[in-house]
Amino acid sequence: MNNAVDPLLGAVLERRYRLDALIARGGMSAVYLAHDFRLGRSVAVKVMDSAYSHDPIFLQRFDFEARAVAGLKHPGLVAVYDQGMDAETAFLVMELVEGGSLRELLRERGPMPPHAMVAALDPVLGALGTAHRAGLVHRDVKPENILISDDGEVKIADFGLVRAVAEAGVTSASVILGTAAYLSPEQVESTHADARSDVYSTGIVMFELLTGKTPFRGDTPLGLAYQRLTYDVPAPSAVVPGIPSEIDELVLRATERDPRDRFLDGFDLRHALLDVADELDLPEFTVPAPVRSAERESVSAFRSRGGHSVAPQPIPSVIDTMPPNHTHSVAMPRSEQLLDEPEPQEHTRDLPDDIDDLIEEPGRAGVAVFWIFLVLLAAASLASAGWWLGAHLPS
Repeated sequence: MNNAVDPLLGAVLERRYRLDALIARGGMSAVYLAHDFRLGRSVAVKVMDSAYSHDPIFLQRFDFEARAVAGLKHPGLVAVYDQGMDAETAFLVMELVEGGSLRELLRERGPMPPHAMVAALDPVLGALGTAHRAGLVHRDVKPENILISDDGEVKIADFGLVRAVAEAGVTSASVILGTAAYLSPEQVESTHADARSDVYSTGIVMFELLTGKTPFRGDTPLGLAYQRLTYDVPAPSAVVPGIPSEIDELVLRATERDPRDRFLDGFDLRHALLDVADELDLPEFTVPAPVRSAERESVSAFRSRGGHSVAPQPIPSVIDTMPPNHTHSVAMPRSEQLLDEPEPQEHTRDLPDDIDDLIEEPGRAGVAVFWIFLVLLAAASLASAGWWLGAHLPS
């Protein structure tokens, strides 16, 4: 990457924020390591795609959402410091969380044991609950938007951006926005979202943290999104034997297809999660930041150049290095939704036909199942030991 490709590197927004290095780039924005000249500190600046900078509806919603999130106070929220418009560049200034994302941690270490999952999502659910009680909905809860600092703090970012983009003129033809793997059924059907939609997405994240995979598969983002209209999320213990039934029940209730059957909001799910942790006597745990992350490499490369805003070598962003079925943002007209909408299904806890490790051909039982169970049990034990060693051994 060079300055000809990314002219924003080294630019100063509103004569205050110098963009020093690219951290990550997604479909509608890019995040930069930046320096705040006025306060003399490092910050993260999210610059929106230029397509949105000309849309007055987006700019109005962007301003409203930024002000609303800036008024929230919770340690699990990435703080919003400022937002503005410089020429044709709309941007948001946020707290710089030095560490990495939950996606990057999953990539490094694989599935989490239950106590690590609880430690990762406790502050996230507290932050979501705080926003929900203030009338705000995140709409895009996923591991990429959950950040872990080197001090073990876990925070959720990007509140309100999905709504701002969804209401912009560039996507005004009734769209679905969000990562397909984590969308709630109601977001797929109507783009409507409330606190219970965030609960559903968090339930999908819980499943992924425990099993290392999301519960649905699809050849396209559209097909992946529609899986949840027909199928229910299976119990995590069906994929990783040994996960307590109490944890299964949390995931199943959080991901009910009917929003009325889910937890009410982030606080409601958090209380249930902590009650289960107490009941199971799960140990306390500090979630480690990933050793290798896009943010860490960007900061390190910038500092190694003596603090000069020279375009760095390409750094794999969270978006670019994600596996299939995690990266897609869905944006489709209402007409396409209606054409592809599946036939109504009875609300039962069916399992998707293509969920890995859940398909068994007739007759494959007995000895084979016994040995598979032993192998999976041993793998689960090794995973827990690995997480413990990773957190307690010096880097």
